[in-house]
Amino acid sequence: MLTSGRYVLAVQDLRLSVQFYVEKLGFDVVAEYDGWTFVQRDAIVLMLGECRDAAPASALGDHSYFAYVDTADAAALHGELAGRGVTIIKPLQDEPWGMREFGIATLDGHRIMFGQEL
Repeated sequence: MLTSGRYVLAVQDLRLSVQFYVEKLGFDVVAEYDGWTFVQRDAIVLMLGECRDAAPASALGDHSYFAYVDTADAAALHGELAGRGVTIIKPLQDEPWGMREFGIATLDGHRIMFGQEL
């Protein structure tokens, strides 16, 4: 049985990325270590590690998707994030596979999909 998920992400500038996740995506800082900050929103934990010399996620194109996060209300979350100026890369829409979903890009170019079961 899988009980939860944590995602490890390489970021170019830890301070700026943490600021983005807190101010734009509504996460809270839950732990800080040398070169690392862990942020959490509800059941989602992201472990952000500073990798200044690594290729940014934005250079990976479609391969920069790292998560599909289920949500209880995709429309409300979409409105919240769009209102905070988050880059929406896929508009909110109902899909034939039974999900209402949208996608965003983070400061570093990581892509996240959010979906609600219809």
